[in-house]
Amino acid sequence: MHNEQPIIVGLDIGTTKIAAIAGRKNEYGKLEILGFGRANSNGVQHGMVLNIDQTIKAIQTALENCYASNPNLEINEVYVGIAGHHIKSLQTRGDIVRQNTDEEICQREIDQLINDQYKTYIPAGDQIIDVIPQEFTVDNFQNIPNPIGYSGVKVGANFHIITGDKNAIRNIHRSVDKAGLRTRDLVLQPLASAAAVMCEHDLEAGVAIVDIGGGTTDLAVFYEGILKHTAVIPFGGENITNDIKTGLGVLKTQAEQMKVQFGSALADEAKGNAFITIPGLRGMAPKEISVKNLAHIIQARMSEILDFVTYHLKQVGLDNRLLNGGVILTGGGAQLKHLIQLTEYVTGLNARTGYPNEHLAAGHIEELAKPMYATCIGLILKGYNVFENHENLLHNTGTKVRAFKEEEPDTTEVMIDREEGIGAVKVKKRKKNLKNFMDSIKDGLIDLFKEEEDSQL
Repeated sequence: MHNEQPIIVGLDIGTTKIAAIAGRKNEYGKLEILGFGRANSNGVQHGMVLNIDQTIKAIQTALENCYASNPNLEINEVYVGIAGHHIKSLQTRGDIVRQNTDEEICQREIDQLINDQYKTYIPAGDQIIDVIPQEFTVDNFQNIPNPIGYSGVKVGANFHIITGDKNAIRNIHRSVDKAGLRTRDLVLQPLASAAAVMCEHDLEAGVAIVDIGGGTTDLAVFYEGILKHTAVIPFGGENITNDIKTGLGVLKTQAEQMKVQFGSALADEAKGNAFITIPGLRGMAPKEISVKNLAHIIQARMSEILDFVTYHLKQVGLDNRLLNGGVILTGGGAQLKHLIQLTEYVTGLNARTGYPNEHLAAGHIEELAKPMYATCIGLILKGYNVFENHENLLHNTGTKVRAFKEEEPDTTEVMIDREEGIGAVKVKKRKKNLKNFMDSIKDGLIDLFKEEEDSQL
C-alpha cells in the first residue's frame, strides 16, 4: 500500500511566504514529508497575486529549496491555496427528481446535483471555485449526511458555494503555469487549514477555524458535522506590522522583529517597566520603545480581527456557546503571546492553538509543526481526499484505468475536473460499439476454453 500512494504537493502562495511541501501517506494513514521549501513572497498583497513576475520567482525559489531537501523529487502538479478579500460565499438549494425510483441513490446522482450548482447565477466578474454539499434530503427525510443507498423519488441538498474574482484566479493559474507547474486544484485556504488542524471530534462538537495569515484572516465554521460558513477577513499579520511601524516610527523590519520577539495580544499582560532599544538611523540617538505601548497597538488590531470573527458567527447564529469545540487559532499570527486569552475574551468561546502535527508521521521536520504551515499540509490532505474519492469511484463502478487509451476509443473515462472544485467528478462518455464489445468478449471466452482443453489433453 505504501508504494501505491502518490506523492502530493501543496503550494501555499501567501502574502509573506510561499511554501511548497511534498508528502505521501504511509501504511498507517499518516503523512510523511518528502520535501519542503519556502521563499519570501513579494508579489502578493492581501492574499492576491498582484505582481506575477515576482510571484513566479518566489515559487521557483520555493521549488528549488524543496528539491534541495530531496533531490529525488519530481514535481509536476500542485494543489494551490486561494484566499483574498475577493472571496465570497453563498448558500443555495438543489433538487432532482429521480428517473429510476426502484433503485438506490448512487454517486452519479449526487454528482449531478453538485454539477447543477455550477449553473448558479453569480456576478459577471466572479467564478465558482467550489461547491460543497451540506445536509441532504430524500423525499420528506431531512438532515441526511450521505444519501447513497437510500431510496426515494426526490433527492436534494443545501450547498455552500465559494466564488472568487476571475482575474485573481487567472493570476494564480498564470503564476503557477509560468513556474513550470500545473494547478491540479484550487482550494480555499481556511478549508485546507481546517483539514490540517481538525479531527472528527472537532467536527462533531462544532468549531470556528481562524487562520491568521500575513495578508488575510481566513474563517471556516463547522457545526453538526458540516461546513456552515466561510469568510476571508482582509486583515492579517502584515497589518499589525504596519500599525507598529506607523505608531512607533520604526522600520518595517524592526516592527516585524519586535512583534515576533516581544509582542503580546494583551496590553495588561505586558510589563510597564520593560523597554526595547532600537538603534538610531545614520548616527541618530537610539530609540526606546515601551513593551506596553507595543502590546496596545497589537491588541487594538487583533481585537478588530476578532470582532469580525464574532460578526460572522452572529451571521450564522453560532455566536453563543453552540460551538462546543470553540475557536481553533492557526496560521503564522496564531503564535502571538496571550492571543488565546484575548480570543476567549472577545468571542466568549474557548480557544486553543491548532497545530498541523496530528496528521504528520513521526520524524517530521520540527519546523513543519508550526501553525504557519497548516494551510500547506492541509492542501496535501485535500489532495488525498480527491485521490481516495476517485479510487473509490473507480472501485465501486468497476471502471478500469487502461494504460493504452488511444487503442481503445470506446471506453468510459472517469475524470476529476479541477475547474469544478474538489471532488467534483465528471463521467466523460464516449460512443460505444456494443456489437464489437460483445464479439471481443465472445472471442476471449472461446480462446480461454480452447486453452483449457489443450492443457487437459
